[in-house]
Amino acid sequence: MRRHIKITLSYDGVAYHGWQLQPDGLITIQSEVERVVSYIDKKPVKVASSGRTDAGVHALAQIATFPIECQIPLVNLQRAMNRFLPTDIRILHVEEVDAAFHPRFDAKSKLYEYRLFREEICSPFVRPHVHHHPFPLNEGLMVEAAKLLEGRHDFSAFAAADVRDIHNYSKVRTIFTSTLERQGPCLIYQVSGNGFLKHMIRNVVGTLIEVGKGNLTLAGLTEFVERRGKGKAGPTVAAQGLFLIRVDY
Repeated sequence: MRRHIKITLSYDGVAYHGWQLQPDGLITIQSEVERVVSYIDKKPVKVASSGRTDAGVHALAQIATFPIECQIPLVNLQRAMNRFLPTDIRILHVEEVDAAFHPRFDAKSKLYEYRLFREEICSPFVRPHVHHHPFPLNEGLMVEAAKLLEGRHDFSAFAAADVRDIHNYSKVRTIFTSTLERQGPCLIYQVSGNGFLKHMIRNVVGTLIEVGKGNLTLAGLTEFVERRGKGKAGPTVAAQGLFLIRVDY
């Protein structure tokens, strides 16, 4: 009897080319999870997730599902997956769900965090998980700017080119919360929304940095948010500072 399994997994994205399978055979989180589940079930298994993450991006609690015919108990399935997966990918929780459940389409919101390290010297043990920016920034103005992104907007100015653009899908998204605060040596940007475009969060952080540098005013940012500004907003910051914190259903 086929079962439908929902897993919560955490991963360090440094060594991977994002979540999604790559046509050139590059190692991804999805390819590793599918390799292990297929080995356990003794047949090819496809794994669906709550969404794609870019190369180098990390996750504290990504959600994924897959069908499996093997009747292995859930606790043993979790142990087996963690045994055969690389140690930088861990299965935190396993449960059975209805076949109708979809980790992406049933998601109500996602919470991401971006970590901007502000001190002059960044430890080599910290650097793989932050974006190091020790240069002067008006952090107070950046805090104000982050709030301007909340609400329902067309975020085309913050999106990278995507192969799916040929379908002319809407780039309107709803941002529930957008906050920036100092936590020790880091500026922490947290954003929750009903969905995100390719490189959107990294472009938002790049835009906030431009505000902090004085290269973009709050009025200028508002123009991009309201789609009155031409072109793209800010540059794309490094992937390693970005974490998927959780997915809510």
